Amino acid sequence: MPERRIDPSPLSVPADCTACPHRALLAEGHCVPGDICLMANSGRQIDRFLRRNPQFAESNLADGFWERRAIAARHAPLEALRAMPRDGDEVVRRVVASRLPVDELDDYLHDSDREVRMTVANRLAPERLSALVGDVDYLVRLQVAKRLPHGQLPRMAQDDDREVRKEVARRLPPFALGRMARDEDAEVRRIVAERMLPDDAAKMLHDTDWVVRLLAAQHAPLEAIAELVDDAEPDVRAAVRQRLNDFLNEEQE
Repeated sequence: MPERRIDPSPLSVPADCTACPHRALLAEGHCVPGDICLMANSGRQIDRFLRRNPQFAESNLADGFWERRAIAARHAPLEALRAMPRDGDEVVRRVVASRLPVDELDDYLHDSDREVRMTVANRLAPERLSALVGDVDYLVRLQVAKRLPHGQLPRMAQDDDREVRKEVARRLPPFALGRMARDEDAEVRRIVAERMLPDDAAKMLHDTDWVVRLLAAQHAPLEAIAELVDDAEPDVRAAVRQRLNDFLNEEQE
């Protein structure tokens, strides 16, 4: 991430109102030195000023101070954002990406800053998210996995990152989870075992992870779980015996 370019003057020192091009606003109560000020090197003061005086936002889109540009981008008219050149600061680009219409985000799909791409992934129409499925950053791919249409999710089932695969396992329809039953990560398999269809869950009853076996045993067919009554893990044995006992009790009623 590029180094922040902060003005060396102390933030606690109010801007010089005598040299301010907007000093006429002071008498009108539209700015307050040290609190509501466009010229101060304080994001809070700048934001308060532009909230009260949004008509000045557009003229500050090319300001030399990155934070003033970023805040101006929040308040400037949309047409002004469309006309401005691509900003060199990632914070400004994030603001622009958060405001442009979703069909105008193509220039930010492969931005160098991952948070810009995450902003795009959070806003882009789901059917267009395939452009970010192979993003180099797992956080971007995770955002994609949260919104990608179900029909396209299987292509992310083999993602390199565990957190991405966990999200895929949470969202895939139960009938499509079989492809993830042998995932290398136990946490992914736990999600799969808990959501699978009963017959598919039976295939996970001998998983090396006892939590996976427990979750699978809780809803696999009764005839399949009987073999786990002597499982090495006490909690698995208890869950299996409880289900079998509940079934027998129902039969006797």
